[in-house]
Amino acid sequence: MAGAGAAPDNGVSRFCPRFHHAVELIGRRWSGAIINAMLPGPQCFNELLVVIPGLSDRLLTERLREFESEGLVQRTVIPGPPVRVSYELTKAGKGLKPVIAALSEWAERWVEI
Repeated sequence: MAGAGAAPDNGVSRFCPRFHHAVELIGRRWSGAIINAMLPGPQCFNELLVVIPGLSDRLLTERLREFESEGLVQRTVIPGPPVRVSYELTKAGKGLKPVIAALSEWAERWVEI
């Protein structure tokens, strides 16, 4: 029997750990903006900072490391001088394109600022 206010689940859990992990990952502060900025192609660190006003370099570094460890971003060192680092979405990261597009469309329709 379901608890007060809870919908019956007919023995099937509606909690999906993969979905939860994905939402937590792309729902973190600035994550959506970073992924959106990377969709057109490889970006250097400073290019991302310019494209996303208000994003700190500390937070960008943190998010890029998270995305890299999750397999969403590939980091490439470009020999110099000066040595540069480029970040590019992997196949998994590029798979977020329709998700970002759908969220953008939803925001245009429903979000007021």
